[in-house]
Amino acid sequence: MTLVVRPETEADCDALAQLHVLAWQKGYRGLLPDEILDTLSVQEWAQMRRERFNNDGPRRTLVAELDGVVAGFARFGPDRYEEEFGEIQAIYVHPDFWGTGAGDALIREALKSLPQQEIRLWMLEGNERAQRFYARHGLRPNGTRHFYRHRGSDFDAPELQIVLHRGQSGG
Repeated sequence: MTLVVRPETEADCDALAQLHVLAWQKGYRGLLPDEILDTLSVQEWAQMRRERFNNDGPRRTLVAELDGVVAGFARFGPDRYEEEFGEIQAIYVHPDFWGTGAGDALIREALKSLPQQEIRLWMLEGNERAQRFYARHGLRPNGTRHFYRHRGSDFDAPELQIVLHRGQSGG
């Protein structure tokens, strides 16, 4: 099996939207209401990706391919609220590729690309699979919580902030 991590291209928008929706539907079942997950639109998410593609500021998106098939992506850059910190804003792998190493390759590349001493991300509280994944890469909850509300919903999902503090050596 050949794994390649590369920058996102505009041609990836549809495949990334499809895997993003499927990853939400499988990974967040029981954490978000079914009505949110069941009404996610691949077409809307693909359109949002296309609109953001050339207007993403300092953020980058990397794509993982396994044997030429888009398997996952990671979006990262300066923290949205405090630019002195790095942030992994999204990392998702198609459920068919969970456990293949695609997510590990993406997070390693994202962390290597972020120069900041502190890297942050938000994850849904109760997502134990994700928390184990992040812990393997040195990211731990820092006690900060907030709520995520999906657009058009009135459901507040609790989120945890997960953080990696690097030593002076940068790694």
